[in-house]
Amino acid sequence: MASSTVRKTEITETLSRVKIGLEIHVQLTALKTKLFCGCPTDYRGMPPNSVTCPICLGLPGTLPVVNKRAIELAMHVALALHSKISPISSFYRKNYFYIDLPKDFQISQYDKAGGIPIAIGGYIDIETNHQKISVRICRLQLEEDPGRLKHIGMIDKSPYTLVDYNRSGITLLEIVTEPDFTTPEEARVFLRKLRSILEHLGVTDANLRGSLRCDANISVGGGRRVEIKNISSFKEVKRALSYEIVRQKQALRRGELISQETRHWDEDRRITFTLRKKEEEHDYRYFREPDLPVIEISDEWIENIKVTMPELPDARKERLMREYKIPNEMAISLTSAKYLADFFEECVKYKVDSKQVGNWLMGDFLRFVNELDLDFNEILITPNDLADMIRLIDQETISGKIGKTVLKEMFATGKTPQTIIEERGLTKIDDTSIISGKIEEVFEEYPDAVRDAMENKKAIRYLVGQVMAKTKGRADPVLTNKLIEAKLEELKAENA
Repeated sequence: MASSTVRKTEITETLSRVKIGLEIHVQLTALKTKLFCGCPTDYRGMPPNSVTCPICLGLPGTLPVVNKRAIELAMHVALALHSKISPISSFYRKNYFYIDLPKDFQISQYDKAGGIPIAIGGYIDIETNHQKISVRICRLQLEEDPGRLKHIGMIDKSPYTLVDYNRSGITLLEIVTEPDFTTPEEARVFLRKLRSILEHLGVTDANLRGSLRCDANISVGGGRRVEIKNISSFKEVKRALSYEIVRQKQALRRGELISQETRHWDEDRRITFTLRKKEEEHDYRYFREPDLPVIEISDEWIENIKVTMPELPDARKERLMREYKIPNEMAISLTSAKYLADFFEECVKYKVDSKQVGNWLMGDFLRFVNELDLDFNEILITPNDLADMIRLIDQETISGKIGKTVLKEMFATGKTPQTIIEERGLTKIDDTSIISGKIEEVFEEYPDAVRDAMENKKAIRYLVGQVMAKTKGRADPVLTNKLIEAKLEELKAENA
């Protein structure tokens, strides 16, 4: 009996060991042309296979030329991630037959067999559950994006596959982490921090579909590594990892072996399924790209890049705390997205309290963004609009509760708070006679609640809530509370 308990404990401890590593593919959308040719990068919304040339299609006799600006943007990212920029790096051919690669190989970088990527090492510090974690970066490497596959319905049910090569040759910067994550939440926090760094650098527009993609490598209980491919957005990474952890744990409890394989994350069905057995590195038959020279990066070039580095999230967090006297948690949340931090600083310029601005942004503002599933570039509200709404609350023109209603309407219509208040008649009611009339109605309708309030002062909240409901949130809550207390004292005196 005891040995059985020990065995169960050992199994539980084994299954609790989770190792996660991420491979993040960042399209450097700040570039105007592709990595090895002059084709424009603005391929989204274009007819299929219309933004291509012989070079990015890999036609015989063509020669690629490295985009110098791509090297510089990669250097910016490397410096931001505390990585060591390689003085000499090179490109390799990664050979495999997938239909999204028109030339049957991908020009990439490699960190073995003499290959040197653009940068190695580095780290990002994150904070989750009030614990600080330093996530190590393995390497940064430049490579070309393959084409895009279009399936009819589900990928595993599609009768055929269409290929659009417009994306082929777009510059990707792959950021590979060490397997330092133990939970999907840690991975989510890391990706949010990384996205903010990339936004502050201005190297990519994270709102463009497919500009940030992630593959996740995960093993449970010391088992074999499974790669999850085609996670199209950072918000899906946590869901995919959570599913895969449960799947692997259940399989191990049944005594099954976990295969080293590549699995696809299906966002609609919220499941992973097998795509193919995981390739080993030798399967790719890496060798030096003979048509591209070695990239040489001097110390002088690195120093020139350093002087152009913008303020990054960690430094901005410290500055926001110092300049605006906001707490650490608020500063972390605000700098989790460049848009939020920019919105905050613009809003405060309109002479409203910084902590109030932060609370609204972290609370109802983000709640409506998430509910409406908006990208930041789709938000209709301006910093001036939010500042005006906060000022109207401070001036007691509207209550905080009405402010929530106004903000929601601002999200839906883009109208100013003043316009919404006038159109919907939302100004706060502070007329004693009107509020007293509503109190009389509430006292008649809820006699039991009145008796409770006479015995327990906290029960007054229910009566206040009923008055607010009758006035659609427009009654001045402070005045309402005072009038109800006075009414209850009158009743107590009469009963005495």
